[in-house]
Amino acid sequence: MAFRPCILVPTYDNPRTIRGVVERARRSVPDVLVVDDGSGPEARAEIEALEREGLARVRRRDANGGKGAAVKTGFLFARELGYTHALQVDADGQHDLEDAPRLLDQARERPEALVLGAPRFDASAPLGRRVARLITVFWTWVEAGGAIGDPMCGFRVYPVEAAIAAGAVGDRMDFDPEIAVRLVWAGVPVVHVPTAVRYLPGGVSHFGLFRDNWLISRMHTRLVFRRALWFFLRRPLLGGGRP
Repeated sequence: MAFRPCILVPTYDNPRTIRGVVERARRSVPDVLVVDDGSGPEARAEIEALEREGLARVRRRDANGGKGAAVKTGFLFARELGYTHALQVDADGQHDLEDAPRLLDQARERPEALVLGAPRFDASAPLGRRVARLITVFWTWVEAGGAIGDPMCGFRVYPVEAAIAAGAVGDRMDFDPEIAVRLVWAGVPVVHVPTAVRYLPGGVSHFGLFRDNWLISRMHTRLVFRRALWFFLRRPLLGGGRP
């Protein structure tokens, strides 16, 4: 399999961090794709400046659809431009982009695999987010048989064609765990790379405590039900021979 990677940055109203993220990302891969998910004027102006300066190629969505919707737009953008792999990076600056070469090295060695960041949190991580993450880790273990270490870390390398074919339904924060599970169901191997995660002053997270926890809960209900059907029926379901 060929290996032509890009950096994929979905963003919605991150005017104070998007430039730093793009500039740091370019140290590992010069090809950065930014998907603007309906940002307001301040963030849009910053993204337009990055595009003018040749630091990123930009695809704009007319209205905010959520992180998952932006990433799915980014997959199609990456395929259109001929990239085989996309290193997803959050625009709020929480990912340690010094670790990007290590994720990309793993993707280069195993181009068929999904490479997931295995987060190591410092004291800046909100307690509520960490507890909610543990719940999702448990349910993802049920759905994917323990193949996925941490399904919520958005620092990851996708094989683009496999990611598009996975057909993830979620458009918001439910997207990251869902697509990881669906890729495992499709037979895509998973590689884990430890990485530091921190929550920076000025970084804007759009995780909605009630909305996104509800969407994630609904997503897990859907996937667990599908997994149970496959387990008990032991026959191909819609979409393939796996759950």
